[in-house]
Amino acid sequence: MRKRIKLIANPISGGDSRPRIGRAIRFLEEAGAQVDRYFTGKRGDASVEAARLNPADYDLIIAAGGDGTLNEVANGLAGRGLALAFLPLGTANVMALEMGLPSTLEGACRVALSGETKPVTLAEVEGGFFLMMAGVGHDAAAVRSVSSRLKRHTGRLAYLVAGLRALVAYRPVALQLQTAEGDRLQAWHAIVSNIRLYGGRFPLAPAAGLDRPGLTACLIDRPGRLAVLVFWLRILLRGRLFGDVRRIESSAFKISGMAAPVQIDGDDCGDMPLDISSRSGLLEMVFPG
Repeated sequence: MRKRIKLIANPISGGDSRPRIGRAIRFLEEAGAQVDRYFTGKRGDASVEAARLNPADYDLIIAAGGDGTLNEVANGLAGRGLALAFLPLGTANVMALEMGLPSTLEGACRVALSGETKPVTLAEVEGGFFLMMAGVGHDAAAVRSVSSRLKRHTGRLAYLVAGLRALVAYRPVALQLQTAEGDRLQAWHAIVSNIRLYGGRFPLAPAAGLDRPGLTACLIDRPGRLAVLVFWLRILLRGRLFGDVRRIESSAFKISGMAAPVQIDGDDCGDMPLDISSRSGLLEMVFPG
């Protein structure tokens, strides 16, 4: 069992998460672990805290929060030889579904203590890494317009509202994509994914996975609202009735063009251009055994 644990927690993930964090700490300590806790106060704190840790001081680092908190901690730990576990407390918790974590807090704690540690693939962008996906265009515009207040009160509904708002208000621009193999593509929206799922249980990139090298780009290659709507219906219906989503696999993508919004793991990350490459051997995470 991993006994020396650093818990990096977002106290406002999914609302007020302090009670759940307290429950997790009690569970871990009653199981015999020594828990050193740290509460984030603003965006970026989790990454900074993880990066300053001494690998000799801990057996395990736990990120307690949403997918954004997990992404920050993964950035701080990349290449440092410390295993990372996840306690999902956020709104969507896509990574918890991707990893097959139990739905209960106590179950996720058990996995952290005694699960199987495996190497994972990261996606590298300028200035850091991500675990899940980067979106350019419509979904990034939706992320940019999500109301924090509505998100706290309604959870995933806030993303649906933002998506509908972006469908009406966002004006797409042509994107130019280049793969590691030199292929050149044009699209109007793109999501480059390192995992299978999107927004919950929807299989955006079935061939992708944390245990696999490479990335999958899912493209909308026509302009207009109808093309966006059909794309998301294809995802929601798993391709039934509307045909397949266009998917391109490569170890790297360069995306350029006129300014278009970018989101990474559900956080607004400015505008293009965007260079993404697949990286292995930099991080290990704890999965159900």
